[in-house]
Amino acid sequence: QVQLVESGGGLVQTGGSLRLSCAASVRTFSVYTIGWFRQAPGKEREFVAAISTGGTTYYEDSVKGRFTISRDNAKNTGYLQMDSLKPEDTAVYYCAVKPVWKTRSMTRRNEYDYWGQGTQVTVSS
Repeated sequence: QVQLVESGGGLVQTGGSLRLSCAASVRTFSVYTIGWFRQAPGKEREFVAAISTGGTTYYEDSVKGRFTISRDNAKNTGYLQMDSLKPEDTAVYYCAVKPVWKTRSMTRRNEYDYWGQGTQVTVSS
């Protein structure tokens, strides 16, 4: 069983930055792909970014060039650096992980086995 705890959300003005963290309680964090998803009110949960065990990164088009996903396996932690934030980035952000052998898709949420509780990000205009 893997437990994930997100932190770092909050209220920020348009153009501001936030750094989300995802701390995992697992011995072999390095064998998990990390994904970040978000869900705005009344909308489906959508893919934001992912990072493979080898460090390859994937981004949803609207966040490319603004968000950066990374990981620190020694700290069992994943990160999502969010810059140039826009009001449309407002959502609850979730981190999720899946084992390295699940390679069907990086963007589909049903590929991911474990989820955090989410952290609210609000961008004011």
